[in-house]
Amino acid sequence: MVSTPTPLFTNQNKMDLKLLFYIAGKHIFSRLKQSVIAALGVTFGVGMFITMSTFMTGLNQLLDGLTMDRTPHIRLYKEIAPSPLQPLNLSKTYEDDLLVVSSVKPKQQQNRIAAASSIIRSIRDYPEVRGVSPQVVSQVFYNAGAVDLTGVVSGIDVAEEVRLFPLEKYVIEGNTDALERDANAIILGNGVAKKLSAGIGDRVQLVSPTGNRISLKVVGLYLSGLSEIDDTQSYVNIGTARRLLGESSSFITSINVKLFDLENALPLAQQFSKLYNIKATDIGTANADFDTGTSIRNLITYVVAITLLLVAGFGIYNILNMFIREKMNDIAILKATGFSGKEVKTIFMIQAMTIGVFGGISGLFLGWGLSVFIDNTPFEISALPSITTYPVNFEPLYFIIGFIFAVVASFFAGYLPANKAMKMDPVDVLRGQ
Repeated sequence: MVSTPTPLFTNQNKMDLKLLFYIAGKHIFSRLKQSVIAALGVTFGVGMFITMSTFMTGLNQLLDGLTMDRTPHIRLYKEIAPSPLQPLNLSKTYEDDLLVVSSVKPKQQQNRIAAASSIIRSIRDYPEVRGVSPQVVSQVFYNAGAVDLTGVVSGIDVAEEVRLFPLEKYVIEGNTDALERDANAIILGNGVAKKLSAGIGDRVQLVSPTGNRISLKVVGLYLSGLSEIDDTQSYVNIGTARRLLGESSSFITSINVKLFDLENALPLAQQFSKLYNIKATDIGTANADFDTGTSIRNLITYVVAITLLLVAGFGIYNILNMFIREKMNDIAILKATGFSGKEVKTIFMIQAMTIGVFGGISGLFLGWGLSVFIDNTPFEISALPSITTYPVNFEPLYFIIGFIFAVVASFFAGYLPANKAMKMDPVDVLRGQ
């Protein structure tokens, strides 16, 4: 008859954690190479998760910024489109009939916004509105010598445009102050300037669709990084644009609105459209395709990064499985000398969590170091003059998520082997020897 061994702990509700930590430490240092390899798996998993997250989200913020900087949260303009109600629809004679009117053409009308000044004052009173920038936009011909190019000129309220949209950030030569002071000044898109062989101080002629012609002095070159904009776009004072088109001081073709909170763009756009009977487009609708691309890139980033952490978790699982196989005699002796299954399980869980915590902390330093290295790596291209290094987003949340995931993954990776050790029968182990 096998006698029951005397329990090592007199108080069953309180384990000697110090002893359990000591035994777990002995196990780790007895197989230091395997322990270091498991910790390195967690380190590289967490480090790569942080590096990918900071770099990819930084890249997405850069791309978003290039679009958001120049895009109003709400744009109001007069839409040229066929009238939804035709004369037949207004006739009572045919009100019960099915009416089909084909090849409907829009009527001839100006694209000016009626009562634009009143609308601007009204919008500025909304607490959600950060600012309003009126514009006069028109197609033009650029003329320099024998060269004629088609393009688009935007007449802007320079002070308000610079305050709401970082126009000066994309002016690579000259400045916006000269545009505000001089009514005969123009900032040319860099692509337009190259085609016209025009530089700072040169003069170009603008010809409106109605044939009006004015000569303007180049005071700046604009480079957005988007060739379709740089090859056509130019900026002038809003008064200059009205003079080019032969319009009055109240003539406005579009109203750009910036908000304090981007989430208010859609409801306010709908409200403005009904209130002022004008077309209003919010930034989400105008850039739906771009937002979809950003979401997909973020999803891919998170999937790859989380996969790295899971791989690290499987590494811990394999290491602990090997520990248990190599320590079967030790487990049997521990149980035979009075250690309960719960205490044996705790020993192996301590090993798993120790590997996870040290690997997670090392991963934080690795991820931070790689992110700093990327952030200081030169990245200079002529299309993006405002960018000098690779974009990195040092969001603390990614470091917190990486460490928590490392600890959680280590816990679950160690739970199954530890549970197996808890259920091991010491008699069967020792009999097998």
